Amino acid sequence: MYQNHRIAVVVPAYNEADKIAQTLASIPAFVDAVIVVDDGSRDNTAALAAAFVRHGLEVVVHTENLGVGAAIVTGYRRALALGCDVAAVMAGDSQMCPGDLPGLLDPVASGTADYAKGNRFAWASAESAFRLMPVSRWIGNVVLSHLTRLATGNYSFFDSQCGYTAASRKALAVIVSAPVFRRYGYPNALLIQLCAARLSVKDVAVRPVYGPGWRSGIQPHVVALPILGLLWRGWRSRFSLRALMGLSNGDARALHGRETP
Repeated sequence: MYQNHRIAVVVPAYNEADKIAQTLASIPAFVDAVIVVDDGSRDNTAALAAAFVRHGLEVVVHTENLGVGAAIVTGYRRALALGCDVAAVMAGDSQMCPGDLPGLLDPVASGTADYAKGNRFAWASAESAFRLMPVSRWIGNVVLSHLTRLATGNYSFFDSQCGYTAASRKALAVIVSAPVFRRYGYPNALLIQLCAARLSVKDVAVRPVYGPGWRSGIQPHVVALPILGLLWRGWRSRFSLRALMGLSNGDARALHGRETP
């Protein structure tokens, strides 16, 4: 429990056998439910997660790789079924600092926000994020954050690509009721969806974490056009949920190919 709220942490994981135990060990003890969603891994991520001993741990397995967005929504559905009040997301690659979790939970648990998201550029100073984050990532992030703000009409957030988040039951109900943008445009589609539903989104400063040997599985030439198309349609529609459902389905099909999160 945290501030009298049942807390779930959703852990989307794809081929994270070398990091999943470290990730699970880092999750604070106050978390009531830890839901690992193995997204069709080709290694033994699921088995290692299932063997980890802690209270409230569940492992859900996708038989094929559906994408990080689909894995997160699977975890959200389970969190709702378990009666959790707030669901956070911590990726299976141990790139999210557990010490930042209370800061994300606070605005949601207190009712001042429906959805809290990490902003690595707000940690200590923007300089620290620019120094620690690989150049290709921060350039892409700045561009996509700006375009996402234009698409949603909400200029209160930044770092649109940060996946360290916390959502209220109200936000979860909205998220799971719509078609899923399954892959790398998921954070952008989600922000459009939340703003369309007039839910409040709050930025929270979180540490930028990039461990030794880190490398991205994102292929810019594969993901750029679908994400840009998503943002263009979100901006143009200003934000009919019917239009959002159409672009989610279409762009998810465009990203149907496999990728390494």
